[in-house]
Amino acid sequence: MGKGKVSNSSHNESNDNETKLVLNIYDLTPMNNYSYWIGFGIFHSGIEVRGKEYGFGAHDFSISGVFEVEPKCCPGFSYRCSISLGRINMSSSDFRAFIENLASDYHGNTYHLISKNCNHFSDDIVYKLTGKHIPRWVNRLARLGSLFSCLLPESLQATRVKKVPEYHQIEGNETLSTTTPSEIDETEQENPLLSPKDGSVDINFVKAAPSDCKAEMP
Repeated sequence: MGKGKVSNSSHNESNDNETKLVLNIYDLTPMNNYSYWIGFGIFHSGIEVRGKEYGFGAHDFSISGVFEVEPKCCPGFSYRCSISLGRINMSSSDFRAFIENLASDYHGNTYHLISKNCNHFSDDIVYKLTGKHIPRWVNRLARLGSLFSCLLPESLQATRVKKVPEYHQIEGNETLSTTTPSEIDETEQENPLLSPKDGSVDINFVKAAPSDCKAEMP
């Protein structure tokens, strides 16, 4: 799918297809409180569109690792700030098709902290919709890590979603819910990526578009 039309006018007539594009940023570690001020940190990010936030996380399956949560409430992380990225002109149905199409390139078992993480996903969305990139400091760890990956703690190099994706129907769209597997190794609990701190936070995985549909999209 091509880029959404970017709207930069503040006096256009009301358009139901026009919506804000927001980058929500989270801390993965309390150390960010010190390193943030020198332009460095370990961050998670998600893109907020039409009242939902979309992110990318790891699991062990060759299916979508793209998920949606309530904005600024991604479980397992501490919300830091939001950055407005402007507005786009794209209908709800077109955006849903766009995100499902993109999800086919982001399976949970392809997640990698250095080469394919949540910030790469956020940047990919923004670039495809606006032709711009997210701020470089958000994913600076990955760029440095590609040079010094051997120095990163093992726990940061192999993160996993502590949930097993499961399909179900929501408002006519097939999405994925999450259920906690009983066979999770206790040692993995040290890596709480997308492990809700309480049961009130819903994580819904977005089902990827079938490969034949992806090929047919303009």
